[in-house]
Amino acid sequence: MDMPLQATRTFEMHTKRTTALQGSNRRGSNEEIVLAEIGQVGTQFDTFAHQTIGDSIYNCFKVDDIATRNGFTKGGIEQVGSLMTRGVLIDVAALKGVEMLPDSYEITVDDLQQALKRQQMTVQPGDALIVHTGWGKLWGKDNARYMRVNPGLGTAGAEWLARQDPMLVGMDTAPVNVTPDPDPKLSNPVHQIMLVVNGIFLLESLRLEELAAARAYEFALVVQPLKLVGGTGSTVAPTAIR
Repeated sequence: MDMPLQATRTFEMHTKRTTALQGSNRRGSNEEIVLAEIGQVGTQFDTFAHQTIGDSIYNCFKVDDIATRNGFTKGGIEQVGSLMTRGVLIDVAALKGVEMLPDSYEITVDDLQQALKRQQMTVQPGDALIVHTGWGKLWGKDNARYMRVNPGLGTAGAEWLARQDPMLVGMDTAPVNVTPDPDPKLSNPVHQIMLVVNGIFLLESLRLEELAAARAYEFALVVQPLKLVGGTGSTVAPTAIR
C-alpha cells in the first residue's frame, strides 16, 4: 500500500475470513482479495505489445489485426515463458561517485561505456543489461519524487544499448527513460526503441541496492512473468543468482 504509484493506478489488498472455526481443532482460514492494475504496480516486466508506434507493434503487426476484447492474439505475455539469462549490472551511479544520480539526468553512451570499462565487464548478445542509478533509494520513502522525475536513458543511450543485442534492459526507475525527456516533443521514445523497433524486453522499478553494494556485476537473472493470456506486461519478482 506504500509503494509509489502513478495517479491513475491503484493497488488495494483486503484480507478476509473465509472459513469460520470448524471441527474440534477449531480450524479457521484467511485469504486476500487484491484489486490492482498490472502496469507499474511493483516491479514491471514489459513485453513487445505494451507499446506502439502509431498502430504498429513489434514485427510489423497492426494493433487492430491482433488485438481482441480479451487481449492480444500475438505478442501476449503468456507466449514469453520464463526467462533466464546472463545479467550485467551497469553501475552509472558508482561511475559518477554518487549514491543516486540527479533528477532528470540523461545517461549518455559515454556513461554506459565508461561504467562497463570501470567494472572490467563486456556485454554479449542475449544479456540482460541492468542499469543502476540509485533512484530506488526513494522507493517507499519519497514516492512523489520517485514518480515525478527520474534519471534514465535518452534516445542515444537506448539506441546504443539496443545495438548490443540484449534480451532485456532494466533499471531502478519506473519508466527506464529519463523523465522528462530532453525533447519536449517526444513521449517516452525509449519504450518504442526497445519494445517496438528492436524486440527487447524492459524491466522497471528494480531493487538494485544490494547488487550494487556487493559489486555483483555479473549474475544469472531469472524472470517469471504471470501467464496473463493476451496481456502486454506483468508484475514480476526477478531474482539475481551468483
